[in-house]
Amino acid sequence: MKIGIQTWGSHGDIRPFVALADGLQAAGHDVTLVATCVDSDRYSGLGARTGFKFQAVATPVMADKRQLEETGRALLRERDPIEQTRLAIERFLLPAEAEMLRASDRLCAENALVIGHYFLYTLGAAAERHGRPWVSVALAHGAVPSSFRPPSGVPDLGALGNRLAWRLARFVLNRRLKRYPDRLRAKYGLGPARDLIDSVWASECLTLLAISPTLCERQPDWPGHYLVCGSLDTQEPVAEGGVTESLRAFLAGGTRPVYLTFGSMVSGGDERQTVALLTDAARTAGVRAIVQAPHWSELGFASDDRIHYVDSAPHSAVFPVCGLVVHHGGAGTSHAALRAGVPAVVVAHTAEQELWGRELERIGVACEPIPRRNATPDRIAAAIGRVARSGAMGERARTLGAVVSAEDGVATAVNLIGDRFAS
Repeated sequence: MKIGIQTWGSHGDIRPFVALADGLQAAGHDVTLVATCVDSDRYSGLGARTGFKFQAVATPVMADKRQLEETGRALLRERDPIEQTRLAIERFLLPAEAEMLRASDRLCAENALVIGHYFLYTLGAAAERHGRPWVSVALAHGAVPSSFRPPSGVPDLGALGNRLAWRLARFVLNRRLKRYPDRLRAKYGLGPARDLIDSVWASECLTLLAISPTLCERQPDWPGHYLVCGSLDTQEPVAEGGVTESLRAFLAGGTRPVYLTFGSMVSGGDERQTVALLTDAARTAGVRAIVQAPHWSELGFASDDRIHYVDSAPHSAVFPVCGLVVHHGGAGTSHAALRAGVPAVVVAHTAEQELWGRELERIGVACEPIPRRNATPDRIAAAIGRVARSGAMGERARTLGAVVSAEDGVATAVNLIGDRFAS
């Protein structure tokens, strides 16, 4: 098949779709991937290194670092997850919406099947207009209604209570967020969407949950088009570079270090303050540490025999030789730590990241997540100490790491897509 794929977001929203495009191309399909990165232009040269066709569109959405920092602070101040989503749409999606819609149109005109990030409503609208089947790929499972799981941030109220909570959540989501896809659909000559969850974010053709079954079991009351495929990842670097000689030497120079990273959330805040927070936490905890931040040198930080700074590093190569990982709770980083068999401390910046922190805590490989707004060096250091001393947590991480590292989400997704849309 000719397959068009489109994604939008930060590195953690792009890397899985690169992995899926690789897998589909290797299976004999003719694949085009269009990506919009909200905060970086580091994917501009990706096309020369892939076997599929690649195009970066409206990238970066927000190039001004001051705007990024202001938006990051606004997200941290906001505790309502729906309001956080509204801010993300307003700041990171709407400025690129028109160009992304044109790309969605081209993909639907030129391909027999299109696949998109579940949040990217331009592709679903274009697929409907062109009469194309489309697949939605969700990187988190917090927006899949079920009597067996409450909405994110709501306590489990039992089957009846959870159904009522989801009914309320749908009402609020539709009232506050559906206007964005509906406005675009009206310009496109389409009627309002029936429901944000069911007909904008999810596709009734096929909705893949790109999450390890260790973290996300398929619920009995999910519609048949929801399938769990496992996380989508590749062993090849996408935009994070390799392991430098200096990093290799630091890794070999002593006890297993702690890796500290807030991923793309670093660019959405005061980076100097963030690097200082992570550095002070590592020193307070008395551990050898790797601190990841893209501009550490420009900010006046320098590596020594206890702290080593990196712009970026491939998680698949570095995490397995670390003692534990302190991270922001992104889907990709959460899976990478789990796959590596190392426990974690999650410092959550958003409601979705708190979901990942709670899930890692639930399966026994992380302590209770720390909200970023409440994070201090002492609090992070104390969490590092608790996790490092927990033999049970380390053993659980190693056991589940062996299970998750044996999963092949890309192969499963490719097979599910092939089975569903075989001619």
